[in-house]
Amino acid sequence: MSRTLDSQLASALTERVRFYRELGIYDFYRRPTSGILEVAPEPQPEQREEMPRTRAVAVAAPIAQENVSAIPKPEAADPVKALKMIREDIGDCTRCPLHKQGRKQIVFGVGNPRADLMFIGEAPGADEDQQGEPFVGRAGQLLNNMIKAMGLRREDVYIANIIKCRPPGNRTPERDECETCSPFLMRQIAAIRPKAIVALGAVAAKTLLAINAPMSEFRGRWFDFRGTKLAVTYHPAFLLRDPRQKKESWKDLQMVMKELGMAIPAKGAE
Repeated sequence: MSRTLDSQLASALTERVRFYRELGIYDFYRRPTSGILEVAPEPQPEQREEMPRTRAVAVAAPIAQENVSAIPKPEAADPVKALKMIREDIGDCTRCPLHKQGRKQIVFGVGNPRADLMFIGEAPGADEDQQGEPFVGRAGQLLNNMIKAMGLRREDVYIANIIKCRPPGNRTPERDECETCSPFLMRQIAAIRPKAIVALGAVAAKTLLAINAPMSEFRGRWFDFRGTKLAVTYHPAFLLRDPRQKKESWKDLQMVMKELGMAIPAKGAE
């Protein structure tokens, strides 16, 4: 039996949806027993694994969405201004326990605000926490080499992480930390509007796609992420521990380059 909302309830729902829109959250589901909109939970991140090769475009399972098309996205049309607004909204964040666990500063993101290609990692490490910029340690140097092997510069792409504060001891981010921080990443992606995203490692892939799967099911294929193509490859920190997988990672990057219409050099990252 259909139910007509009174004007007060409709107004309240509109304000609630607008609130989540301002956080960069656009997907919702409705519980059958209530009319309250809730955000779908993010997956629990797990350890990185390995992978085979398949070629297909996969789509993460869709979440039922309310009819909120009439509510505009709040970000500025200029991605530079939009990113500045997002950084100002984050402030000196105290939204999750990480601000009490030794983090020195927010690690927001770096690169070209109009980049065609965006790399998303897991979380800042010690060097990143010290300098306030993602991927500046040993793993960052390898990522720079990977980007250079693609014929690009670090300044040509945009680099960010799932969460923006260093977890103590570089541990894997916890579910509530990802849930708290990822809306800001979603807003960054919406502002930059890259043509392709590369998720670095299983934690980033599982959090972005809401799919709990091993790396063997992520690599070598395309996923649809809110209208943007997303590929998954090994995290540079994993490649430092197992350099034998660099060739496999280079295959992933070649797939990305082909999608972006880029020339593919004969030699990959060292």
